[in-house]
Amino acid sequence: MKLRDIYAQPGKTFSVEFFPPKDEAGVARLFAEVEQLRKLNPAFCSVTYGAGGSTEGTTLEVVKRLHDETGLEVMCHLTVVNQPKSRVHGVLEYLRDNGLENIIALAGDPPAGSAELDWTPHPDGYSHSRELVEDALAFAPGYFSVAVAGFPEVHPRATSRESDLRYLKDKVEAGADVVVTQLFFDNDDYFRYVEDLRALGVDVPIVPGMLPIQSAAQCRRFAAMCGSRIPASLDAQLTLVEDDPDGAVQLGIDHTTRQCEGLLAFGVPGFHFYSLNRSRSVAAIFENLKLQTLAAAG
Repeated sequence: MKLRDIYAQPGKTFSVEFFPPKDEAGVARLFAEVEQLRKLNPAFCSVTYGAGGSTEGTTLEVVKRLHDETGLEVMCHLTVVNQPKSRVHGVLEYLRDNGLENIIALAGDPPAGSAELDWTPHPDGYSHSRELVEDALAFAPGYFSVAVAGFPEVHPRATSRESDLRYLKDKVEAGADVVVTQLFFDNDDYFRYVEDLRALGVDVPIVPGMLPIQSAAQCRRFAAMCGSRIPASLDAQLTLVEDDPDGAVQLGIDHTTRQCEGLLAFGVPGFHFYSLNRSRSVAAIFENLKLQTLAAAG
C-alpha cells in the first residue's frame, strides 16, 4: 500500500524505523525484534541508508526480506549525497521490480571527513533531495509514493528557518505525499513547525519522528548530530541515569510517552518511531498510549 493511501485511512498511523545491521548476527537480532514489533501491527516500517549509500546492499536486502517474509509494508530510505544518478536509478529499479513502492527521499549525511556545510554534490548526481523526489516520480510514473524529511528545529545546512520552511514546501510541491520529522524532545518545536507549514499552504501529513532514549550518552550524541535541543529538565534527568542503562531506557519510555500524549492532543496523524533496532521501548510506549485502540478508531 502506498504511503498516501496509508495516511488516508482513519485512525493514527504507527510506523517504525530500523537501520541495516553490520553482520549476519545483527540481521538475526533485528528480525527477532521485528517479530516483537510486528505483533503491534505497524502500518509500515522503514530502513535507513548509510552515508553516501554505504549500506546500500544491506539496506536493500533487509528491505526485501521485511517485505517478503513479514508481510510488512516497507519504506526504503534513499539519499543523494555522494551518489551518481545512475546508482540511484539502479536502486529505484530494484525497488520497483521487487514490489516496493514507498521511499523517503533524503539529502543524507556527507561523506566521512566532510564538514556539514562544505558538502559538494556528486558531479553526476543531485544537489537537493527535491530533485530526487521529482526523479523518482518520473522514473516510474504512478508507482512510487514518496516521503520527505522535515526539521522542526531547522536543517543544519539551512541558511535560515524561513528558507528551510520554503524548501520543505518545494519538496511537497514536487510530489511528496508525507513529511516525517527529525527527532525532537520539545513538542513546542513541532507545534510551531506544523503551524508555520500550514500557513504556507503545506497540507500533507506531518508525522512526528520520535526517539525513545536508550542511554544518556547516545541521546546527547544524536541530538548534537541532528541539531536537536535537549530541554534543561530532560538534560537534568539524563544526568541522573548516566551510569544506569535500565534507568535510561525507562526515562526514554516515560518522556516519549508524555511527548506522544501531548502530540495526540494536538491532532498528529500518528508517530514514526526511531527504534534503534530494539522493540522494548516502542512496545512499552505503544501499550502506554493504547495505540492499537487509536489506530482502529476513526
